[in-house]
Amino acid sequence: MSERVAVRKTYKLFIGGKFPRSESGRSYLVQSSNVSLASRKDARDAVVAARAAVKGWAGATAYNRGQILYRAAEMLEGRREQFVALGIPGDEVDAAVDRWVWYAGWADKLAQVYGGANPVAGPYFNISAPEPTGVIAVVAPESPALLGLVSVIAPAIVTGNTVVVAASPSEPLAAVTLAEVLATSDLPGGVVNILTGAITETAPTLAAHMDVNAIDLTGVTDAALATDLEAKSAENLKRVLRPAPADHDWFVDPGLDRMTALLETKTVWHPKGV
Repeated sequence: MSERVAVRKTYKLFIGGKFPRSESGRSYLVQSSNVSLASRKDARDAVVAARAAVKGWAGATAYNRGQILYRAAEMLEGRREQFVALGIPGDEVDAAVDRWVWYAGWADKLAQVYGGANPVAGPYFNISAPEPTGVIAVVAPESPALLGLVSVIAPAIVTGNTVVVAASPSEPLAAVTLAEVLATSDLPGGVVNILTGAITETAPTLAAHMDVNAIDLTGVTDAALATDLEAKSAENLKRVLRPAPADHDWFVDPGLDRMTALLETKTVWHPKGV
């Protein structure tokens, strides 16, 4: 009897809630597994999917978004050992679960902290309320692979934005496995889109894309690349989050900065009744 040939898993892209191969057909080998190598066309497709999801996701109640993030934490907890098998330390998986829960709890509270009634001189109500920016491109940090991903994705989507993530090319398995978690966690298709492969190929496309509203350069370690991405982002006045310092500690309390950096503030005037 001949020996069975093991089926090698191919890790695909995550675009629009589905797992397509790269349109170029390219892949590269990581830990004995094939990983799709995203092209510029894949990046553009991901932006289209993210834009299509904005209306429904931004229009959902904050409570609903919080419940979906909490469900993602539940699903991640249930697949803890799978991430450990990929080489992610158990304490990092636990921290990533806790981070999802932490951001889920802020979903219906941030408007009360970041918005509110403003005192004005006149017979008016003046109210400021936070709103999502739109489609956010994110360059994920290389390490910690899972906690870093969650720490840049969760604050963007909890407030109603959608994201296109350029995952670390050296640590893509955590990113695509997280996509498998999100695909089974009630998250609408297109809210999170994940591209694996060369950041130097996908990030410039995202930075120059006219339908991307902001770009988070957290995971960019090459100063020249960061400068180039900022210059491309300026073409449509994208909001830019600068790269994280090399010594940034992802395990500490993240605070509100990542959420508020990706919000717009709408102020409404309304006359008071007699």
